[in-house]
Amino acid sequence: MLYETIRLALQALTRNALRSFLTVLGIVIGVGAVIAMVTIGNGTTVKVSEELSKLGSNLLFVRPGQFGPGRSSAEAKAFNAKDVAALKDQLRGVKAVAPVAQTSGTAIVGTESRSTSLIGTSNDFFISQDWDLQEGRQFRDGELRSGRAACIIGETVRTELFGPNADTLGQRVRVNKISCEVIGLLAAKGQSSFGTDQDDVILMPLRTYQRRIAGNTNITAIYVSANDNVQTSKVKKDIEHLMRERRSITGNEDDDFSVRDMKQIANTMTSTTSMMTALLGAVAGVSLLVGGIGIMNIMLVSVTERTREIGIRLAIGAQESQVLLQFLVEAIVLSMFGGIVGIAGGLGLALVASRTMAIPFIPDSQIVLVAFAFSAAVGIVFGYFPARRAARMNPIDALRYE
Repeated sequence: MLYETIRLALQALTRNALRSFLTVLGIVIGVGAVIAMVTIGNGTTVKVSEELSKLGSNLLFVRPGQFGPGRSSAEAKAFNAKDVAALKDQLRGVKAVAPVAQTSGTAIVGTESRSTSLIGTSNDFFISQDWDLQEGRQFRDGELRSGRAACIIGETVRTELFGPNADTLGQRVRVNKISCEVIGLLAAKGQSSFGTDQDDVILMPLRTYQRRIAGNTNITAIYVSANDNVQTSKVKKDIEHLMRERRSITGNEDDDFSVRDMKQIANTMTSTTSMMTALLGAVAGVSLLVGGIGIMNIMLVSVTERTREIGIRLAIGAQESQVLLQFLVEAIVLSMFGGIVGIAGGLGLALVASRTMAIPFIPDSQIVLVAFAFSAAVGIVFGYFPARRAARMNPIDALRYE
């Protein structure tokens, strides 16, 4: 019985193939849009998490000033070497405290030049940023103390100034007005989640940077890396307490510095991308409802066109449940076929987008099943009312219909 009903439904749909195709198109677009948006959103979330992890593990950023609407960091007092020493000596559960002073500058090799980021720091920078050297070595203690003109360059700087795969160790780079020896090459990290090229950088000893680039002893940031078994929230509180003491902030006075936890930043960004994914999926899901309305409209037209056929079936003994089931199956077949095509189209679109946007392709099997089930439910809900109308026809009135 069910087989015969499905066969009759397919015959009825193929008789009006173009109309059936246009009806299915709404479901295809709806299901495809939901799956594509969710899959792309999942890939974006994972990509953001991966990029943020490149900035370092268990990392806290300490900066002068407060960030936010109505707040300015320009007037806040910069950090100095004593602040860094105090953090190293008095903090517990940390593996690295890296001072950072940063600006932009011009690097020149022969006839090639490039505007790049210049960072004065210590060897703790490599620990806090989880950054290895591809070639060469870190700064020696004597270089850090004396302020020798030694530098470690990123992959982008090497490629632009020396050429790809060039041997740079021992070569000299003119940075602004000083000439420094290249002692190391950073392992490539690529683009950050904020869209900046992490490899477009030149590192040098902090004292070298302060004396010969900045002309002052200011430190613009301190990177603190906590041990793996230590909660960063505890380290953050310890840093805030210590810095308030050092900067003579008492009572209810606002801090003139900020401590930002990398884990909190990562959680905020991933939750934001997840929320956007859900929002986009919900917006795309509206097109499924539009597709369902299209199915209902076409099925009503089909019932009207086939009034005499329905009357004949009822007159020769067909039960109301059989007529209802026939039209209901037609609606379900339309919606389920649209769901299958939409799943394939959505996954294909997400795959193309993931390769174009350089994000992971992470299909969600649960969303695929939900989208398919929802498409079938759309067929049942929106197909039931036209089917019930057909089943409740009076056979005599249906036979008289022209």
